[in-house]
Amino acid sequence: MCRGNGLVGEISVGGGMTKGLLEKLQRLFGRENVYYEQEDMLVYGYDSTPGIQGYPEVVVFPTRHELVQQAVMIAAEEQMPVIPRGSGTGLSGGCVAVNGGMVLGLSRLNAIREIDEENLTVTCDAGVVTLDLYNAVAARGLFYPPDPGSQKISTIGGNIAENAGGLRGLKYGVTRDYVMGLQGVLSDGQNFATGGKAVKDVAGYSLRDLLVGSEGTLGIITSATLQLIPPPQDKRTMLAYFRDVGSAAEAVSEIIAAKVIPATLEIMDNTTINCVEDFSAIGLPRDMAALLLIEVDGHPAVVEEEAEAVMAILRKLRASETHQAKDVVQAEQLTAARRTALSALARVSPTTVLEDATVPRSRLANTFAEIERLKQQYSLAVGTFGHAGDGNLHPTCLADEGDCEQMSRVHAFFDDLYNMVLDIGGTVSGEHGIGLAKQDYLRRQIGDGGIKVMRQIKDSFDPVGRLNPGKIFVE
Repeated sequence: MCRGNGLVGEISVGGGMTKGLLEKLQRLFGRENVYYEQEDMLVYGYDSTPGIQGYPEVVVFPTRHELVQQAVMIAAEEQMPVIPRGSGTGLSGGCVAVNGGMVLGLSRLNAIREIDEENLTVTCDAGVVTLDLYNAVAARGLFYPPDPGSQKISTIGGNIAENAGGLRGLKYGVTRDYVMGLQGVLSDGQNFATGGKAVKDVAGYSLRDLLVGSEGTLGIITSATLQLIPPPQDKRTMLAYFRDVGSAAEAVSEIIAAKVIPATLEIMDNTTINCVEDFSAIGLPRDMAALLLIEVDGHPAVVEEEAEAVMAILRKLRASETHQAKDVVQAEQLTAARRTALSALARVSPTTVLEDATVPRSRLANTFAEIERLKQQYSLAVGTFGHAGDGNLHPTCLADEGDCEQMSRVHAFFDDLYNMVLDIGGTVSGEHGIGLAKQDYLRRQIGDGGIKVMRQIKDSFDPVGRLNPGKIFVE
């Protein structure tokens, strides 16, 4: 295993449980909700970030809010770190127990408490799977827009902790835009509640906004009240292929400049197109440099008008091929193919190092050009896909973490890329968070002064440093 240089690294922390503490936890949570065997600690020693490991002493699965509170209080008595965890789909090492301690598995805290059609809200536990929530409210004629790529397994609490985005982020925003209220537990076991169903609420500091995206370092979220909206009445899905990435990036800018805001505006490069075609065999042309997946939605008349405007722009920029989905089934097939991009790339090599560079939309072409230059410089296989309408790209290195020399080139590739991203006004994370993987990059972006302010906020919520220690900040 190869240690990283600010991108990924191997961190292994062992530990042991006293018999008395184990028996206490088993009485409180039930034996089936307490894991402590070595093989279990291995399973819960990583998330979806390559090369980062750290093993807890114990994993407990509370099934109601009061048990979360009790777990935090026991951890305080034992002076143990507490690391909240959902489904472990994070891509920055955010739920890895790098200092040992207690992993608080929230996946069994998974009830949808209320769908309030009058106030257009849903209240649910932190462990509810994102797609399950979407389907539950859709059955009542309502719409929850955030759709991270991991929606089939990721949990609402994890989405909130990372402020997850998704394919619909361009038009509908990210998780933060739908969080109305939160309940949870602070580092000393005290309960907190912030926000609620009131649409307007400016009473005091917005603790809700501090907690969203805080990666479990400020408080443990146990339930959330989320805003819902009426679903779009109609949608149109389009696909365009280009023989050069620059033209595809230009099309993105022109669509937005024409004041058309698609629900989805996704891009895949040639490497990703070929991997997806190998994986799903839906007939994607393998010789194209780039693909744009575009979906407009809303009132039928507006959808018709916007679809025509998009197609006109694609023709103007000489897209090699343009297609409109003939029905809902084909539209869903095309969108599903985009959602498989990471899975398709992951089949190619033992390790996929996926990143989250986000730039102003007008600089997409420059960023693709830099990715291509660095790919050649460091002799790496890289597939790039992402939310082009947001300027949020996911360059993905196909590598083998057992090859230390190759992994050093991967780290250098991303180091150079993020320098360019920051130089052009971008950010080191559009939706994956900082965790362990991007601490050095965060300091480069916000400076020592920014880090100091964030640490002061952390210290005010968690003065002992018990909640998810080692994340976001370089220790």
